[in-house]
Amino acid sequence: MEGTVLLVLSMSVLLLLLSKLIKSLLVAKPKHNMPPGPWTVPVIGNLHNIITGPNIHRAMRRLSRKHGPLMSLRLGEVAAVVVSSPEAVQEVMKAHDIAFSDRHVNATLAALTFDGNDVAFAPYGERWRQLRKICVLELFSAARVLSFRRIREEEVGRLMENLATSSAAVDLSKMISRFINDTFVRESVGSRCEYQDEYLDALDTALRQTSGLAIADLFPSSRLIQVLDTAPRKVLACRKRIQRILEQIIQETKDAGTESEGFVSVLLRLQKERSTPIPLDDETIMAVMFDMFAAGSETSSTTLIWCMTELVRNPDVMARAQAEVREAFKGKNTVTEQDLKGLRYLRLVIKEALRLHTPAPLLVPRKCRETCQVMDYDVPKGTAVFVNMWAICRDPKYWDDPEEFKPQRFDNSDLDYKGTNYEFLPFGAGRRICPGINLGVGNIELALASLLYHFDWKLPDGIEPKDVDIFEAAGLVASKKTSLMVHPVTRIPPANV
Repeated sequence: MEGTVLLVLSMSVLLLLLSKLIKSLLVAKPKHNMPPGPWTVPVIGNLHNIITGPNIHRAMRRLSRKHGPLMSLRLGEVAAVVVSSPEAVQEVMKAHDIAFSDRHVNATLAALTFDGNDVAFAPYGERWRQLRKICVLELFSAARVLSFRRIREEEVGRLMENLATSSAAVDLSKMISRFINDTFVRESVGSRCEYQDEYLDALDTALRQTSGLAIADLFPSSRLIQVLDTAPRKVLACRKRIQRILEQIIQETKDAGTESEGFVSVLLRLQKERSTPIPLDDETIMAVMFDMFAAGSETSSTTLIWCMTELVRNPDVMARAQAEVREAFKGKNTVTEQDLKGLRYLRLVIKEALRLHTPAPLLVPRKCRETCQVMDYDVPKGTAVFVNMWAICRDPKYWDDPEEFKPQRFDNSDLDYKGTNYEFLPFGAGRRICPGINLGVGNIELALASLLYHFDWKLPDGIEPKDVDIFEAAGLVASKKTSLMVHPVTRIPPANV
């Protein structure tokens, strides 16, 4: 019986693909001066070109080296353009920023992001502008980020205590992820969340589903394929679990009636005051919370893990970073954010980690809202646009020894990640630049300084620094594929130990 059902489904998909092939051959298409690209295969387009490995951004870099910094691809029936040079990025994100201010939301992402009604994936328009304004002015302002300093210091202290009591090798990746999530949850709701493990499990499961090329994402016009493909349904099931937890958090915050200025309380206050130009209902609050919990915690933990990974792999860099923090904090058993002001080299380490391991390798895909020209080529309306920032940040045309971890490359340089240096945009640029940069970096700096100040780090027996792998997991966020296992050797005992 199961074999019969599978055969029927396979035949249905085959007939559908054949019908699309016939249609594509018969229907005349408007002529455009499209960017160059590899030869396309009927129906599947260029899928055979980019499924050569686990990471799409690597395959896209290989193709762009042959076809140019602005390259056309067809992913099933989805027309796409891949941008792989700072000059092309500047045209997309500055000269034609409004034309490319929509997001490319496929079926799987729509299921995860409340049908694209969150902040990160919402279509460009008045609703998105007002939500972003709330994020910039109310949630991620400098004053708000500073107000969470005590939370960050307490959570860093807790992490240091846990490491100091460890007698064997620890899974530092897991401990950092837990620390970042605990910090972000407290910044959001004022306390740790009893549903955190369930939430993280649902989010991790959903993100794994978005890492591939689901057939529903490749053929969005086919209702049959939307029904047959299981990926969007699995993601939707995860989102419903996430939604239930967020509803519970919102209700508990309402019932508590406290004057906390955590993110959720701020949103509920604005809802009660009815002071926003758009209705701030519970579903909208849930969508904003989802973005903050997912994007904020995932990218921060990923970046901090890559910082420690590269420091362990490069003992000379580790020694220089440790010397800086130990000189700056000499005689202290607790590091505070006030102590971080003079740590120049530490910030270079973070910049270099963001360059070499861009958190979102293809940034967040955009969509062309109106046909326009980029680098003298036509980009038709509706085209998905992938900015391969991972490839740009490793291009020897713009970086010396681009595959090497060298924080000193940023010394005496005005290169920054705030959206104006187009060869270095780990958080994007233009209207859709990440609004939470200050909070994300703030959650990293104190933790990294403390990890270097209190501990020396040794690898398990038999493992040399260069043996530590740097393979990336597939997905929207390029996290480290395997855990970083290390021995923390207490050098300066943290407080309460």
